[in-house]
Amino acid sequence: MRPTNPHHGRRRELGRRNKVKLAVFRAGDNPEKGLERLRRAGRFRLACFSARRTLTTLLPTACDAVLWELSPGHQPDRQRVTALTARLPVVSYSPSTNRQVAALSRRLGFTAHLRTPVLPDAVDAHLDGWTRVDLFARVRTAQSRLRARLAGRAALADLVEAVTMTLEPKKIAGALLDRMSSWFPVQNWAVVTMHESGELATIIDRGVSPLVDGQLEDIARWLIDRGVEFSAANLADARRFKTRRAVSLLALPLRCRGRTTGVVVAAELGASEGTIQWTPGRQAPLRAMLEPPAYALDHALRYQRAQELSVTDDLTQLYNSRYLNQVLRRETKRASRSGRPLSLLFLDLDGFKSINDRHGHLAGSRALVEAAEVVRASARETDVAARFGGDEFAIVLPDTGGEGAYAVGERIRERIAAHQFLAAEGLTIRLTTSVGVATLPDVAASAEELIRAADQAMYRVKDQGKNGILMAVEEG
Repeated sequence: MRPTNPHHGRRRELGRRNKVKLAVFRAGDNPEKGLERLRRAGRFRLACFSARRTLTTLLPTACDAVLWELSPGHQPDRQRVTALTARLPVVSYSPSTNRQVAALSRRLGFTAHLRTPVLPDAVDAHLDGWTRVDLFARVRTAQSRLRARLAGRAALADLVEAVTMTLEPKKIAGALLDRMSSWFPVQNWAVVTMHESGELATIIDRGVSPLVDGQLEDIARWLIDRGVEFSAANLADARRFKTRRAVSLLALPLRCRGRTTGVVVAAELGASEGTIQWTPGRQAPLRAMLEPPAYALDHALRYQRAQELSVTDDLTQLYNSRYLNQVLRRETKRASRSGRPLSLLFLDLDGFKSINDRHGHLAGSRALVEAAEVVRASARETDVAARFGGDEFAIVLPDTGGEGAYAVGERIRERIAAHQFLAAEGLTIRLTTSVGVATLPDVAASAEELIRAADQAMYRVKDQGKNGILMAVEEG
């Protein structure tokens, strides 16, 4: 539970109904040391992080406060403490009576410092006395020092290195958000991009979508069209994107190649006071920092799309025959090494030519798309479905013997027969399919032999009257 209400007494009332959740960042190895009275009190729930995880955990989730153990040689980062204390109380504790430890706590920005054993009433007092700093207030504070922070080459070099070392869009967006959260102390972030075709893609979503009631991509489209920095103190009062709860939102555009290609969105539960001003002096360095990740994301998404197009059938969006052959060769080698079975289904639509003859090739293409949807929906997650060519489809079934493959083929055959094709065009067309099944090592020892065996089994179904399924048999 993150703090969302600025009224002092609210947290204590919540704690009495439900246990107060405390994240304990430890410097030592004993999770109980100094906290025994908190556990015995019964009104606290402690989630203890090891000394190693204390140094790597960005933000504890679902907690009401943080208890942070201070000790020599285990000093926390001040910026991290500042980011945490903006959202929830962060209280340090130590068994030491040395005044220097308490002074260190104040210097690092902790809400308060306690000596062990930590007393329940002392924790309650600091929880009651803490007031939430809203999103806009934190951003305004960050703006005042961000220009100087981003002016140096070190920050830019670090960001460029992080976003250019991978071609995975999610990793690029994650690297960007890790740095954004250090610039602006906000917990919930998202990155949404837009292709030149107008297609949106949520690259990463760290808690924004639930806050905006699932409207993230609609909001992102509107923000990308605007192409400028944007802030909303309370979306619950907004006309365009109203939320059920008070939510404050900040959005920063990602620009490259002369257009806005995406947006970085930050949001938190609770309304904010005042406004955020984006003067040229504050706007320019931030836009300069966001340009490299915008280019990196755009390049990675273009590369990903090119890879997908190279293995995807343009019409049906199933895999194409080239990719099918690659998968089949790979899976054949894996099956041979592991001794696991591998099966292949070949399917041909019966009577498909009559659609082209009577209704035209456009209707035939639409029927193929519908057939592909049936095939895709009937296959399992581990299967690889492809359009082999014309009205033929193939499915690779890893770790599947003849009986399991036959069951999948029969399911597809039944669903094709039950499907009403081109209903949206006012037609009532029924098709059937002939299915051939081949399994390695039963009837084949290579990818080529597996394809030939499944193809021959399918044509035997055709010869026997169509609308059926047959297993390939070993040639005698």
